[in-house]
Amino acid sequence: MSIVQEPLISIIILNYNQLKVTCEFIESTKLLSYKNYEIILVDNASTENPTSFISANYPDVKLIVNTKNLGFTGGNNVGIQAAKGDYYFIVNNDTEVTTDLLERLLEPFLSDNTVGMVSPKIRYFSNPTLIQYAGFTEVNPFTGRNKPIGGKEEDNGQHDTPGYTPYAHGAAMLVKKEVVEKVGMFPDIFFIYYEELDWSAHTRRAGYKIYYQPKALIYHKESITMGKESALKAYYHNRNRILFMRRNTSSLQFTFFFIFLTFVIIPKTSLVYLVKGKMTHLKNFFRGLIWNVKTPKYSNS
Repeated sequence: MSIVQEPLISIIILNYNQLKVTCEFIESTKLLSYKNYEIILVDNASTENPTSFISANYPDVKLIVNTKNLGFTGGNNVGIQAAKGDYYFIVNNDTEVTTDLLERLLEPFLSDNTVGMVSPKIRYFSNPTLIQYAGFTEVNPFTGRNKPIGGKEEDNGQHDTPGYTPYAHGAAMLVKKEVVEKVGMFPDIFFIYYEELDWSAHTRRAGYKIYYQPKALIYHKESITMGKESALKAYYHNRNRILFMRRNTSSLQFTFFFIFLTFVIIPKTSLVYLVKGKMTHLKNFFRGLIWNVKTPKYSNS
């Protein structure tokens, strides 16, 4: 790729009480063969302010320290606002890059100007031959769920065909600046979970395409910040699943989803939490339901 074709990429990462993991990511960027990038690190009000450590060890990293935890959406939006790049690489701090990642992610943009977001193939860091993401299926209009293509499959090249996909993956997504200018930043109302699906859906409605690029590869140390069974996840995942459906389905589709929610999701989830004795999870699950009753779907606060 010639210098003329090397636009500035703003790499945006969040840190929340995981400075060691964040530094491992920054160290991994030294392997990148693409050099025209900046790193913006947004600290989401960690218990220990990382300013002195980052300044001493990574002086080229632009650090922004928030006074409160703004979540995945708000934290990344702070980074986007500070970014100078032509493209924004939204990437989890608990990932590690591969050498030609950025060049490969740029390729679809250079060949198709309707592409707005590109995500790489994602494999698990702890199980580096297993796939986490090779594109997404569409969110089912009745259940409100989707799944990553290739999830937990051994990577034997079966998902090496690049192409369009419904949604980018929040762990690693290269976003064209033009998309942010026309569509806006992350929908802040989500805080965490379902936010990249909603952003992708709105991006597609604006006329852009989402692309899966298997020639680009990144490794993900999943769920370091939040546990898979955390009570906080029980709240946000349920709350935002409903919110996504409210914002991205027709009235008829949402009616069917509401029936499924009432007669399948609520009874099943309640029973599971009761049997496991997870009363805080159960409380948070219902908090998510109540939140949707009280909150307008298009609010951004």
